[in-house]
Amino acid sequence: MNRRLRSAARRALPALLTTAATLMAGTALAQPVRGLYVGLGGGANLAQDQTVRLSAQAPGGQLRYGPGVTGLGSVGWGFGNGFRVEVEGNYRNDTLQHFRGTTFPTVAGGHQESYGAMVNALFDMDIGQNWVYPYFGLGAGYAWSHMDAYYAGANDAEHLGGTSDGNFAYQGIFGLSFPVPWVVGLSTTLEYRFFSILGPQRFTGDAIGNAGAFGPKTYGYARGNQDITSNYNHSFLLGLRYEFNPAPPPPAPAPPPVPAAPAPAEARTYLVFFDWDRSDLTGRAREIVAQAAQASTHVQTTRIEVNGYTDTSSIHGGARGARYNQGLSVRRAQSVKAELIRDGVPGTAIDIQGYGETHPLVATGPNTREPQNRRVEIILH
Repeated sequence: MNRRLRSAARRALPALLTTAATLMAGTALAQPVRGLYVGLGGGANLAQDQTVRLSAQAPGGQLRYGPGVTGLGSVGWGFGNGFRVEVEGNYRNDTLQHFRGTTFPTVAGGHQESYGAMVNALFDMDIGQNWVYPYFGLGAGYAWSHMDAYYAGANDAEHLGGTSDGNFAYQGIFGLSFPVPWVVGLSTTLEYRFFSILGPQRFTGDAIGNAGAFGPKTYGYARGNQDITSNYNHSFLLGLRYEFNPAPPPPAPAPPPVPAAPAPAEARTYLVFFDWDRSDLTGRAREIVAQAAQASTHVQTTRIEVNGYTDTSSIHGGARGARYNQGLSVRRAQSVKAELIRDGVPGTAIDIQGYGETHPLVATGPNTREPQNRRVEIILH
């Protein structure tokens, strides 16, 4: 891969980390992976051009690789809130195609292998679709590279490697998991990983010919070290993940409720209110009585109760006031009965009763004027 792609990858990694942090702080809900899980994955690896530093016995240049392979296995633990951690072992193998930057045409071959151990922290998201769950994460660890490659021109040949070297490694991860509906706990995964091993990585080099580090040299054999200063990889993997303690499936929908038997018709009540110390009907009171009379003709009514009440206040005090209010409640009931008869209700169907200050609609203390207690209740049975 060329220098522009390598530069773009360096710029893309911080953007990937920023996006991951933004998503973590956003409103996405966690798809909980709970407890122990294992994972396997494999796919293609694209290694960017690797820079070979100048050495005493050979010129520097860039190694260009063809598409390679990668595989990994992991064991992890989910905390049930979207976060999980895992330990991963990985392997990559890339075939050398060209050695760029020399003054002579070259043929090239061989391969580079890398294998490492990583610790990853990941976050799973619930985007409201039960068939796909995105996730992202970061990893850090240690990785080793083994180089066994060669390149040659008409009069020059070099062999690089046959040895291994290691260094700190890191990676960024973005993936999608797809639950397998017929196997609880099993998911397929699609992943992209940016993986890098810090340079330099030092390998043994052998050269024969007259190409030197700073121009032609005396033809001969030289041996020494050559350093790989960059190691960037783009990996695309298909995998499987199995959870040993998956979240339980959602409960089955409850059966529809059995329709209840119709309840018996309840008595209908109409309230007629009165001014203080009055038993005559207001205009609004007459409207309510008319509504009750009309309702009695549209439903099966066997009996109509007309019950009168007063509040606890009176123009008289003490026991005399209570007796006065008892009579006032009866007069109010009689006024309502008379209005019902005028509205067409048979008088024989109406029973009246006065209760005075008892059974208030709103509880009050003595000698209290309360409009809602100055009432007549019309009850249709």
